[in-house]
Amino acid sequence: QVQLVESGGGLVQAGGSLRLSCAASGSIFSSNAMGWYRQAPGKQRELVARITSGGSTNYVESVRGRFTISRDNAKNTVYLQMSSLKPEDTGVYFCFYSAVGPVRWGQGTQVTVSS
Repeated sequence: QVQLVESGGGLVQAGGSLRLSCAASGSIFSSNAMGWYRQAPGKQRELVARITSGGSTNYVESVRGRFTISRDNAKNTVYLQMSSLKPEDTGVYFCFYSAVGPVRWGQGTQVTVSS
């Protein structure tokens, strides 16, 4: 079992920055992918950013150039640095861990960007 604990959400004005963290614990496979999905009210959950244990990254087009995903493998922690935030970035951000077996999810952290 893998457990994920997220932190770092909050309320910020448009143009501001936030940093999300997600720490994984439990039976961690050395080869894995972690990242973030988000869900805005009335919308489907969408992948925001993903990073593999080897450091390969993927971003949804709408955040490219504004968000940066990184990880510390020694701490089993992934970070999402969000800059130039827009109101449309508002939503619940869910951390995920993917390796062998089902995807594990964090509890979600609210990000609200005011205009």
